[in-house]
Amino acid sequence: MKIKMAAIWKIFSRSKNAGFFSVIHDQTKIAACRKLYVPNSSKYSTERATSAAEEFSLRYLDGKHEGIALFVMNRPEAKNAMSKNFLRLFTDALTCVKFDKNVRTVIIKSDAQGIFCAGADLKERAKMAAHEVGPFVSMARAAIMELHNLPMPTIAALDGHALGGGLEMALSCDFRIAASNAKVGLTETRLAIIPGAGGTQRLPRLIGVSKAKEMIFTGKMISGTEAEEIGLADYVAEQTETGDAAYQRALVLAEEILPRGPVAVRMAKLAINKGMQVDLTSSMSFEEGCYAQVIPTKDRLEGLKAFKEKRTPQYTGE
Repeated sequence: MKIKMAAIWKIFSRSKNAGFFSVIHDQTKIAACRKLYVPNSSKYSTERATSAAEEFSLRYLDGKHEGIALFVMNRPEAKNAMSKNFLRLFTDALTCVKFDKNVRTVIIKSDAQGIFCAGADLKERAKMAAHEVGPFVSMARAAIMELHNLPMPTIAALDGHALGGGLEMALSCDFRIAASNAKVGLTETRLAIIPGAGGTQRLPRLIGVSKAKEMIFTGKMISGTEAEEIGLADYVAEQTETGDAAYQRALVLAEEILPRGPVAVRMAKLAINKGMQVDLTSSMSFEEGCYAQVIPTKDRLEGLKAFKEKRTPQYTGE
């Protein structure tokens, strides 16, 4: 379906009544979010972390990693399974970073050794009445869709198993980095259900229909190495004694993104994501609309000035 140019420009309007594209920074809410974070343990000496509800926390890195936000899962006793409370905390973290222009990249990782996320909390699920299951799955689907729609680049660091909803979470990120010993799979058919948070749609788009059908129909799990071979993971990292090889590789990728113009990176992501949903002619209109948003920025002028002066540009996101 072709999209008329008038509709494109309506989408990219910068007016107060703009649609999904309008970047409205609610500074009061952002400040409130950042006030929640306090210095964490020595393990994260360069991070500011929430001291409450540690099963899913938001942390902001500083120093040379300023601009990176971490979504950290830590329910080792439940293999980071998604409970109702987990999803509420996940949604809160998404809300905090969504309009924060100081966040340039998000990495989602696990503090639980050997596990990324095992999917839904089946013990909690077993206690749900049939009429409660649908709303819970909808809540998970909405949260994972919000992760997909974050304006800044997102990286999933798979230092352990990512199964079911855990893999669906990773699939919604822009990049997936897997440790060599990680296991990934959409295992829902083993429980006589199907992936319900985007897995049946994102996996085929990523690795092809036949491979996706094989993984979903059989519920098979594959290694991080095989995930890279079929295009499910962008990089594979040989696991280390510290158990955080994927996270360390994710930091390297994030470091490569940080110096780039943040508005340009966001617009590039938007143009790619929206353009992939329509025909090529319409997608070019999305690109044109996104390009128009970077023209009036201070960063564009800074880039030209830095090039002329043969120095590294200092971008501010304005």
